Amino acid sequence: MNRTRTTPPRPVDIGAVFPALAPLARPAIRLHPRPGAPTVHDSSIGGPLLWPAQQPWMYCRIGHEWSNPMVPVAQLYARDIPLLRPPGRTDLLQVLWCPSEHDPDSSIPIEVSWRTAADVTDALAAPPEPFDADEYLYIPKPCVLAPEQITEYPNLGELPKELREQIKDPALWQAAGIVVDEADPQQLYDDALSHAPGWKIGGWSRWGLTDPVPRFCVACGTAMVPLLTIASSEWQRNTTSWIPYEDQVAGAPDDIWFNPPGITVLDANRLQLYACPANGGHPHTSLVQ
Repeated sequence: MNRTRTTPPRPVDIGAVFPALAPLARPAIRLHPRPGAPTVHDSSIGGPLLWPAQQPWMYCRIGHEWSNPMVPVAQLYARDIPLLRPPGRTDLLQVLWCPSEHDPDSSIPIEVSWRTAADVTDALAAPPEPFDADEYLYIPKPCVLAPEQITEYPNLGELPKELREQIKDPALWQAAGIVVDEADPQQLYDDALSHAPGWKIGGWSRWGLTDPVPRFCVACGTAMVPLLTIASSEWQRNTTSWIPYEDQVAGAPDDIWFNPPGITVLDANRLQLYACPANGGHPHTSLVQ
């Protein structure tokens, strides 16, 4: 944790303009991965995992001639990420995936492990290397994190119809003293006021090519909530208002996508990991297009 990132205030206090949004606000933690040299004792993206030497490594056995070792994607300590809310006495979340796409839908097999860091007294020195990998897409570069808590609101498609129509109405914005073009309210809300781009914990899902779809726990039927968002970039051309102060460079073109982990998550640009709040943090992976 040797860097700081600060998200600029939102251009509009949307909760004040539309008070019905206030109860829907959720905390999120932007992880802000940046290239570094994390150790097994650090929260990281693409860094080494605190993995017990006596515990077998995780392998993918789907569609390979031989079992393919999985690679570390994220390691997150609860001490650094309070929103993790790990189950039981665990305090460490570890996420691995198979670094190659699988037919028929180009999916990425993912494994999730909750563990108690103090129980690992003899850590694995070097995990096995995958033999089948698309390094450009799915081998994250080691990154340290600079967690920052923000507030998010739902995707427009997840809002009640009446509230959704209010946000799309330019007259209501103008009545609050905010000048917007007729086509701008929805885009402004989606790009700058609702949910942040990039890697994050908690918050709301950032939907794109598909309409919002509820996720329910297969064990108890409870509605799932976002746990970890894995993204291809920290920002894009339409989300530059989220660029941290520390990353703003005078004269830099606004169409540069900042991608410190060095991965591209399919064409969806993000992979969403959900968790059940009523089932001990039981994880469930789901691709958000």
